[in-house]
This record gives sequence, structure tokens and C-alpha cells, in this order.
Amino acid sequence: MARPTVLILTGLALAAFAANSILCRLALRTALIDPVSFTTIRLLSGAVMLGCILWFRGQRPGGNWVSALALFAYAIGFSLAYVGLPAGAGALLLFGAVQVTMLGHGLHAGERLNRWQLVGLLLAAAGLAWLLWPRQSAPGGQAISIGSALSMLAAGIAWGIYSLRGKRSGDATTATAGNFMRTVPMALVVLALFHPSHADRDGVLYAIASGALASGIGYAIWYSALPALGAMTAGIVQLSVPILAAAAGALLLGEAVTVQLLVAGVAVIGGVLLALLRATPLRDRA
Repeated sequence: MARPTVLILTGLALAAFAANSILCRLALRTALIDPVSFTTIRLLSGAVMLGCILWFRGQRPGGNWVSALALFAYAIGFSLAYVGLPAGAGALLLFGAVQVTMLGHGLHAGERLNRWQLVGLLLAAAGLAWLLWPRQSAPGGQAISIGSALSMLAAGIAWGIYSLRGKRSGDATTATAGNFMRTVPMALVVLALFHPSHADRDGVLYAIASGALASGIGYAIWYSALPALGAMTAGIVQLSVPILAAAAGALLLGEAVTVQLLVAGVAVIGGVLLALLRATPLRDRA
């Protein structure tokens, strides 16, 4: 794949990931739709879009039920969290939890992290703690809901588990398509149990856009570019997602970028960057 094509695809994928935060926050902050309905429509739309992509390619869905459960846990936690979190803070909590989960798994599995990687891991964890430290207000002028923050951290842990399992799943696109399909009955069961309150037209459209475009097409684009990026580069470029989400939240939703968010962002992104760079020998970084 030509380098300009890789750059374009990577940029589109990262924009799609940030768009998920914006679309979810748009739908939920003004109660256009409830979180359970949003999650169900998002997963169903993503499953349909990814199924169409596989049909066009002549492929069959893969995946498994354990990974699908992790994907569903991420999706429902993500939606519940954005009832009470600004877009930028939510994306930073999600991203930080994903990266800390993956780095922590490596440490638990016996990987010998060097001292700079440990410093990076602790710095990222400290950044998340700083963002959650009780304050009078959060970015956007609203108080951070601890329940929403914990929900986003849980979503990040679930996505970290999903990502770790995905490394052993073979073709990522077919696995993701199959896992999205498996989440649909899970979402429908939760929908039936909790009797969600409402879903108006705009909320439904935001959920469809999040599932079909930002998730379905976004993931397909990302997995197309991923082989050309390499694991370390992919981890580094994802550092831009919380920044994009915070910028879009400020421009589109009027959410303020506070000192609290900036300090936490520098700590989390800097810590993960340090850990990623120190994880790979210098000769492999090109």
C-alpha cells in the first residue's frame, strides 16, 4: 500500500474513532435517546455495515462469544458513561484505561518491562487519577459524575481485553464483523429487560452514524491500514484520538478545555508514549 494511501486511511480511521465520542455525546447529553437504545442501534448498525463489507469481499464472519461479550461490555459502558462525561474527558478516560489494561496485562503475563516503561505506566495511571480527582467542575462546565467515569473506565478495560484477544483472532475485520453480530442478541436482551425510556429521530440517526460509519466503516479502514503501520506506530498514532475528541467537543459542543483535562492529557498521553517508545528497540522504530 502506498504511503499516502496509508496516511489517508489512518487519518480517516482516527477521525472515526473520535467521532464515536462526539456522536454519543451529542445524542445523550440532551437526552435525544437513552443509553441502552443507543447501544443497541449502534451495534446493530455496525453489524449490518460490517456484514455488507464481508459480503462484498466474499468473506465469512469470524470471532467468538467471549470477545463479543467484551465488545458488548465496552459498548454499553461507553454509552452509559457519556450521559455524564464531556467528549474529551470521556475519550481520555477510555484511551487511558485501554492502554493501561494492555500494558498491565503484559506485566502480569511476565513481560519484563524496563524502568522507563514502568514510569510511563505509572504516569498514565496518575493522569487518570488526576482527571478523576474531585473538582468543582469538569470540562464543559459540568461536574464529573463518578459513576459515569467508572463506567468509561470499565468500557476501556473491556476494550483492552477485546484488543488483547483480537491479537489471536486471525483476520481482524472478519473477527470484528462476527463479534458485532454476536453482540446484537445481547443488546436486545438488555433492551427488553430495562425498558428504555425513549429514542427520537435525531438520537436514532446519531446511533446509526456511530455504528455504521464511525464503528463499522471506521474499523474496516483501520484494519486495512494497520498492517502497513506496525504495532508500535499504531499505538502511537492512537494517542491523537483523545486530542481530536477534545478539540471536536470544544468546537461542536462548546465544551471547555480546562487545566485539569490538559494536565491529565499530558500525563496519560506522555506516559503511554514513553512506554511504547521504550518497548521497541531503536532499530525497529523506522
